[in-house]
Amino acid sequence: MITKLQNPIIAMGVSLVLSVVLGVALCWRAAGPLLTLAAAARPKVVSDKKEKGWDFWTVEMDNLSTDLNEERALLHKRSEQLDQRAARLEEEQKELGKLRTDIEGLRQQIADQVIEINADEAKNLRTISQTYTNLSPRAAVAIFRELDDITAVKILSLMKPDVVGPIFEEMSRTTGPDGPLARRVAVLSEKLRLMKAGKPPSPS
Repeated sequence: MITKLQNPIIAMGVSLVLSVVLGVALCWRAAGPLLTLAAAARPKVVSDKKEKGWDFWTVEMDNLSTDLNEERALLHKRSEQLDQRAARLEEEQKELGKLRTDIEGLRQQIADQVIEINADEAKNLRTISQTYTNLSPRAAVAIFRELDDITAVKILSLMKPDVVGPIFEEMSRTTGPDGPLARRVAVLSEKLRLMKAGKPPSPS
């Protein structure tokens, strides 16, 4: 072995190998801290696979996700608008129902106030009105005091104004259990005003 190392060529080769090995060792020793610093300084790539729920994520998929979110928000807004419109319609229907009820009440009230002579009673009422026309105002007032307002108005409506006038005048001067009958004259006059227009049928 010593004899081989004494050979100049072999000795040079061994020296060259040792130099290379020693150089690599020294370089690796010096470069170790630099590699550690470089690894620490390298930006850390965080995979968003778990966050996205996919094994891959592209720009197109990101755009699609944005579009879907915008569409969802638009649908939610339209749903709220429809709910508000439905609430307004319900309120309007309630108002219309209340208005319809009020109109029916007014119509019934007017119908109760308006007096109409039926065909069946027209003949008898006309005969009575002619009889009362021939009475004196005082006698007619005495009779009208005993009649209800509706019957009195029906009879008075079949009498001529120049006959009704003196009767009302006499009634306004007459005193009843509750005082002067002037108030009843006003009531009968108002009911005559509301008397349904049209002449009752003539007796056959």
